[in-house]
Amino acid sequence: MSDRGPGGIARCWARLATDGRTALIPYVTAGYPSHDATVDTLRMLASEGADLIEVGIPFSDPLADGPIIQHASFEALRQGTTVAGVLEMIRTADLAVPVVVFSYLNPILQYGTERFLADAESAGAAGMLLTDLPVGGDPGVEQAIRRSGLDRIPLVALTTDGDRLASTVGGGSGFVYLISRLGVTGTHTTIGTEVEHMVERIRTCTSLPVAVGFGITGAEQAAAVARYADGIVVGSALVERMGRDAAAARELVRTLRQALDAVGVAG
Repeated sequence: MSDRGPGGIARCWARLATDGRTALIPYVTAGYPSHDATVDTLRMLASEGADLIEVGIPFSDPLADGPIIQHASFEALRQGTTVAGVLEMIRTADLAVPVVVFSYLNPILQYGTERFLADAESAGAAGMLLTDLPVGGDPGVEQAIRRSGLDRIPLVALTTDGDRLASTVGGGSGFVYLISRLGVTGTHTTIGTEVEHMVERIRTCTSLPVAVGFGITGAEQAAAVARYADGIVVGSALVERMGRDAAAARELVRTLRQALDAVGVAG
């Protein structure tokens, strides 16, 4: 059964819970290294065991991103990638797994919020994640998302605390994305014990699944995080491989999938 569109994220997590599996959630920057390569990569990710896929809209001022994704965004923009073009890539890929559109707020506002939500749903997206829109930051946009068929994925940092944590996860749906470190995205980091403690705190505030991202580069980290989180997100490590070697990108995804499945079997 396809998990495209509204409700797809919840159906996906329900199956994962039943099967005792950890979600593999890869991130790609749309338009990098090219339009056609993006569509091919999205299809490859689904075929190699991705459970959900985050598709990033390139932006000229990606403050939360490290050098790898910044480079990918700038190159995609240089080649003429637009918001409409990103949605067309999602439509063309025609994936059975849920797609989460990952974006900064400005491109959405420039496109038109209501128009974007309708077009994203029509293209097959199931959810969206806005990196720079905290809860209460723009009530009009937040209300528009709630009226749409898309899940709004809440983004939580290790420093999110108290009432702010409760309001952040309470205003979201689909799953919680936990940033595993302070600073920008990148591949040179470790996953500390504070991440596991934060997952435990999030679970006291919501029943939504928790996925951990920022800094997961390979099988060892993925397996370690899978022992306490519901999913892992891999971005920079995959984007870097996509830029130089499609075969290396495929091998990374296979390795991560095997590592996650091994944890499930052991558990």
